[in-house]
Amino acid sequence: MNSDPILEGEPLDIVLAEPRGFCAGVERAIEIVERALAKYGAPVYVRHEIVHNRHVVQDLRAKGAIFVGELDEVPPGAVTIFSAHGVARAVEDEAGQRSLHVIDATCPLVTRVHLGGQRYVRQGREVVLIGHAGHPEVVGTIGQIPGRVHLVETAEDVARLEVTDPDQLAFVTQTTLAVDDTREVIAALQARFPTIVGPGIRDICYATQNRQEAVRQLAAETDLVLVVGSPNSSNSNRLRELAQEMGRTAFLIDDADGLDPAWLDGRRSVGITAGASAPEHLVQGVIAALGRLRPAQVRRLTGAVEDMHFRLPAELADPEPVARTA
Repeated sequence: MNSDPILEGEPLDIVLAEPRGFCAGVERAIEIVERALAKYGAPVYVRHEIVHNRHVVQDLRAKGAIFVGELDEVPPGAVTIFSAHGVARAVEDEAGQRSLHVIDATCPLVTRVHLGGQRYVRQGREVVLIGHAGHPEVVGTIGQIPGRVHLVETAEDVARLEVTDPDQLAFVTQTTLAVDDTREVIAALQARFPTIVGPGIRDICYATQNRQEAVRQLAAETDLVLVVGSPNSSNSNRLRELAQEMGRTAFLIDDADGLDPAWLDGRRSVGITAGASAPEHLVQGVIAALGRLRPAQVRRLTGAVEDMHFRLPAELADPEPVARTA
């Protein structure tokens, strides 16, 4: 970084990470709620936050979505959407018992992990799930895999594992962990259980990995990193942590209101990225707010190109576009 004093009126260099923001699974989940509202009318019920972003949830709530914690809050027969994180089989069974009209917005990458875990169980293996305890995706995945599932977060957890047969093990991972997040744990599993089987990196969320690689580049080229995302978004928090691990000051902000002008003191450049559940209009709001504080110029980094698209559920696969306010 340049240590020369900043001259009066010197423009702020705003650098945007590529890629950033919405991934294909989040786009699909939001579109499912919007199309369900358009087709069936308000209200539609959504079990848990459809994605972890306050603005997305508020926008859908304003359109007629009702977010609930559990299915007993949903009237019998009502249209009910499962979030992108997926649900346990027990939740699916309860929905059936209550005759709810269910539309599943589970990210297809999460569903692939569920199917992989079930396949391993049919092969007679115990499953080790690499993930964060209590995360909705982890809760759903454990509940989708019959039999014993061991949850580990760290290599130290692997050292403490007690399994029935060390030669009949398989592992799966929480999709929103990046390859770098799981590498050490997988290595520990393979060192202790040489015959353990598991998926390749294709089961790691491509979007998480791409955003983490982008934020490392961003942190290397800027004085300050701002991550747009909600505090309960684990992938957004991880982006902030990665920038900090590279020695860069970094903040997680929900939107432009979270900016502190003092953060710009003595800084020539600000990098901006966004978690996978943060809408682009919030990023543009932060850029506009920075421009009001200092003259600014904006440039984009070159990063991975994402062209992934997931199919909608058949009942909502109407080609007519749905109007969005965001």
